[in-house]
Amino acid sequence: MARRPEHLAPPEIFYNDDEAKKYSTNTRIIEIQIEMAERAYELLTLNEDEQCLILDIGCGSGLSGSVLEDNEHIWVGVDISKSMLDIAVERDVAGDLVLTDMGDGMPFRPGTFDGAISISALQWLCNADKSTHNPHKRLYKFFSTLFSCLTRTARAVFQFYPENADQIEMVTSQAMKAGFYGGLVVDYPNSTKAKKYFLVLMTGGTTPMPKALGSEEEEKRINYIKKRDMCREARGKPMKKSREWILAKKERRRRQGRDTRPDTKYTGRKRSGKF
Repeated sequence: MARRPEHLAPPEIFYNDDEAKKYSTNTRIIEIQIEMAERAYELLTLNEDEQCLILDIGCGSGLSGSVLEDNEHIWVGVDISKSMLDIAVERDVAGDLVLTDMGDGMPFRPGTFDGAISISALQWLCNADKSTHNPHKRLYKFFSTLFSCLTRTARAVFQFYPENADQIEMVTSQAMKAGFYGGLVVDYPNSTKAKKYFLVLMTGGTTPMPKALGSEEEEKRINYIKKRDMCREARGKPMKKSREWILAKKERRRRQGRDTRPDTKYTGRKRSGKF
């Protein structure tokens, strides 16, 4: 069995230039990351009529952020790997990016974000990569500062890969100690390959815990809703990578005050392949 990535090297070393490039070019990795980000976004249960500011923790090359962007939300991404963030910059993601170690806490003002998601990052805090690292203390530092920078009706959803029951207990206990309530949602618990862990945390309110996927009836319902939403979103919206889509994205960058190339008659035109 292959060793877990967090056992091979600290995240800022493991996710080097080569690994970052793999994440941005490997079709299978991209598909899995986006699928898990879509599920995490679903578990956030945001008001679809409002544009929210979302924190993407361990954002990497911006794949999960693209899901937030596609749903018309604004996002800020944090990651410890400079190589991954460099790829995100090359991909021209819409979110703002911050290079930081989540174990040192979230460097944001109280009540800044309406929600948070994290894909495949939380398990890295369960290991001590340096002699000064204490997993319990780093988890509490992370969760307490995250709790502070979220609004009082927000959710934070973490897809992660716990190594054992002790890690689950350590993570959830530190989250509750920091002020969150909620718990674990395990999709497809009886499947070896499809089984996924989502830690759903809430800062306040009386919202019940979401149901896990797994039953045949629930799977059919989700597939139907996803297809219905895709058809609904496609109506009246430009196709991705079309001229209209590119112009809209460039206009959004201009409103954000970011450097943007001027529009020309060649913008969005397909290349013939001839030189």
